[in-house]
Amino acid sequence: MSSLATKTHPLLNNLPPFLTWRALGFRTICSGRLGFAPCEPAPPTPAPSVAGTKVLETFKEEFEIGSRLITLETGKIARFANGAVVLGMDETKVLSTVTSSKGDSVRDFLPLTVDYQEKQFAQGVIPNTYMRREGAPKERELLVGRIIDRPIRPLFPAGFYHEVQVMASVLSSDGKQDPDVMAANATSAALMLSDIPWGGPIGMIRIGRICGQFIVNPTMDELSLSDLNLVYACTREKTLMIDVQAREISEKDLEAGLRLAHPEAVKYLEPQIRLAEKAGKQKKEYKLSMISEQTLEKVSNLAEAHIEAVFTDPSYSKFERGEALDKIGQDVKKALEEECDEESLQVLPKAVDTVRKRVIRKRIIAEGVRVDGRQLDEVRPIYCESGNLPILHGSSLFSRGDTQVLCTVTLGAPAEAQRLESLVGPPTKRFMLHYSFPPFCINEVGKRVGLNRREVGHGTLAEKALLAVLPPENDFPYTVRVNSEVMASDGSTSMATVCGGSMALMDAGIPLQEHVAGVSVGLVSEVDPSTGEIKDYRILTDILGLEDHLGDMDFKIAGTRIGVTAIQLDIKPAGIPLDIICECLEHAHKGRLQILDHMEREISAPRTQDDRNSPRLATLKYDNDTLRRLIGPLGALKRKIEEETGGRISVSDGTLTVVAKNRSVMEKVLEKVDFIIGREIEVGGIYKGVVTSVKEYGAFVEFNGGQQGLLHVSELSHEPVSRVSDVVSVGQQLSLRCIGQDVRGNIKLSLKAVSPRPGTDVKGVVEGSVPVNKQATDVWASVGDVSNGQNPELPMRKNETPGVNSSTSSTPAVLIRSAAECDEEEKASGFSQSSKSTLKSTLASKSNSKPKKSTSQSDFFSSTNIQKSTSFSQREREKLAECLFGTEDGDEDNKGTRAEAIVSAKNLKLGTKVAAKVYQVRAHGLVLDLGGGIRGMYRFENNEKKDFVVGDELLVKCSSFTGKGIPVVSLVDS
Repeated sequence: MSSLATKTHPLLNNLPPFLTWRALGFRTICSGRLGFAPCEPAPPTPAPSVAGTKVLETFKEEFEIGSRLITLETGKIARFANGAVVLGMDETKVLSTVTSSKGDSVRDFLPLTVDYQEKQFAQGVIPNTYMRREGAPKERELLVGRIIDRPIRPLFPAGFYHEVQVMASVLSSDGKQDPDVMAANATSAALMLSDIPWGGPIGMIRIGRICGQFIVNPTMDELSLSDLNLVYACTREKTLMIDVQAREISEKDLEAGLRLAHPEAVKYLEPQIRLAEKAGKQKKEYKLSMISEQTLEKVSNLAEAHIEAVFTDPSYSKFERGEALDKIGQDVKKALEEECDEESLQVLPKAVDTVRKRVIRKRIIAEGVRVDGRQLDEVRPIYCESGNLPILHGSSLFSRGDTQVLCTVTLGAPAEAQRLESLVGPPTKRFMLHYSFPPFCINEVGKRVGLNRREVGHGTLAEKALLAVLPPENDFPYTVRVNSEVMASDGSTSMATVCGGSMALMDAGIPLQEHVAGVSVGLVSEVDPSTGEIKDYRILTDILGLEDHLGDMDFKIAGTRIGVTAIQLDIKPAGIPLDIICECLEHAHKGRLQILDHMEREISAPRTQDDRNSPRLATLKYDNDTLRRLIGPLGALKRKIEEETGGRISVSDGTLTVVAKNRSVMEKVLEKVDFIIGREIEVGGIYKGVVTSVKEYGAFVEFNGGQQGLLHVSELSHEPVSRVSDVVSVGQQLSLRCIGQDVRGNIKLSLKAVSPRPGTDVKGVVEGSVPVNKQATDVWASVGDVSNGQNPELPMRKNETPGVNSSTSSTPAVLIRSAAECDEEEKASGFSQSSKSTLKSTLASKSNSKPKKSTSQSDFFSSTNIQKSTSFSQREREKLAECLFGTEDGDEDNKGTRAEAIVSAKNLKLGTKVAAKVYQVRAHGLVLDLGGGIRGMYRFENNEKKDFVVGDELLVKCSSFTGKGIPVVSLVDS
């Protein structure tokens, strides 16, 4: 068949390839012809597979605490984690997960990591960062991680050294509840569900107090009104963690709050146990790194006697004691190496530390004597010094024993407050305390990188303690930063920071309500091995670093003589009875009073600062358009002022805040601000100005943000002045006093008012001093600089009563008006520009009768008429005062004389004739247009015909001048 086709159609051998595509329906060539394959039905398409529905087995527990419904849920989210729980309260939900490493590793500590994160999606917000991502952990996230870590760490079994990681994150937040307590309870539930050995569960609760009534699980709005913020964590029987911020709450009331918190926190335990019974994993057998009794006994025999000899000798200092203990450890190591005891060598550091712990605890309980020879309730020797760095706003040096802290205070503008980006709480923080623990303070080599979790925690504790005694923001508008540098550390550096920070704040002149001091209380207990109950204990006041390490508790308590302001409790055993915790409050109170006595002997009241070091803050009120002019394009003018003066300027809605480190810097900044935008002028105020023009009758001075004032020749000097140019010149800077203004609003200035009279010594006026017109300025200085309720920088005004706040004074006598305000006054007086133009266009006829006599300047207008006269703009007033005339030729044919073509201040004389037009017709005279918009005045005589109309052309002669140089004219006879 194919051969036949080839013979019949030889060209078919070269068919293009697409003609043979089966997909096009072509079939094989038959009988030499090209045909199409018959349409065959397509094979049936299999039905698409439908995805099955995955069933997520979830477990949920609901319960109520403090009138709020709480849910615990697991099985839906993060199913691969060892344990994962979502805890919800109202619309806030927090996820907590726990995982543990699988391998075994040789360690002598528990590598527990707690990470807490608040992402902005939880409130439907995109991060305001360049990458639009959350960056490094913020301070709040580190603090919440510490709150979770502190109560769960003691419940891991002894010898469990496997790596454990807790990750808590906020899924959604309604802003009503703080997620920190929720994250801690969710972590406890996740640990209960996991296979990690752990001695929980725990419960954590927050307690507030408003008007003496305790509130369980308060909202953020309720916390802002509360004088107590108590976070309490516990097991069923014992306390694990306490964190308190309070406003001088008494020990008795604090104990009542702790007694209430314990049963409320216990309510979290049963739901966690029930959830673990439903969905929990069986606890896995982990290898525990324990010291054998044989090894412990061998090390004890070799080292106990030598360790006891070191601990019973109080003459040892911290580093001498440490070197002696290290030498003992080296001797034990040599002995074990000689015996080839590899097992003991592997755990030698832990074994030696255990022997040290036994020796010191036994001596404290049996003899009541501590390592350095002190009694149990005795505070170490104290050294206080304030103002040790006088150039700073505030400084102090505080030493207690070998612990030493240097604290400094820096004051700033309100705009320099720290911005917070947390899901809850205020958006800014105006009081900051930054704590630093450099390696040299413990004679070590180290590297300083990033935020340290311990430094943030200690600094925040001291910040809470001092915040309670700061004055309210309305009374004290500064942003305050306290910097604490630990110079030497031997225990309780955070409490030393509280003491040093309180002294530094008073040294800065900040009106603290009370001094705040802090002390750390420790505990050494003896436990019954069979029951695990404490059968004997000793409470230690002001513990050393060694006592903190070898003891059971570090209970930091700060407060005033009135009450407690902050608490932080960290423990090492698996809980301490609440009764012992409450007993420690009284011991801390006694120690705190001893420390306060020393601090008050050094500085007992806010210090009065001198001009060199006293910071200044001024608050001025302006409209937003004026503030925009001050800031300049892209803030260039504001930055220039800050660079030239060294002050800080911050602008908010209608408010300008200036912060300077001393009085001279403040004067420089205010001088710059005054020159750019000016302020309300006040009679008696002293201002700096620049002479812009000199005339025969005086000089014009620009001051106060572009305002013009007249310095009359009579106000130049106490001695007679023949020529103005002999005293002042253009461009000269002067300090002038405002002595008043005329009825048109023109400012009168005086140079002789600020100059001493011949033969006298006037010290009260200093050129360049800050103007006294500061009724719109609120300047805060240290409390010692203020007397009778007035700021010492602000001299009292006339008729001002001592002790009355200047901000409540009446409107200043002189007020510079804008052109718009002048136009409004013209409209109100019936002399608007529109009416003037209408009159000019409709009244154009001449008067046939002309007055024949001129009149004197006196009584030209009555005072009533003056007040109703037109209010000219600043430029018009200047032109009027300068008497710059431009006139046309008069009617020489009719008048028989020729008026001067150009009249100026130089050639204007009495008798000069000019052509004028009637500008306004008034009851007692005419206002004449002398050309160029300049006005002159003509007064009607008695019984004179008054049929003038606007636009009449008259020939007039200058007969006199007013005090401001405005010409008074008379008509020239026909």
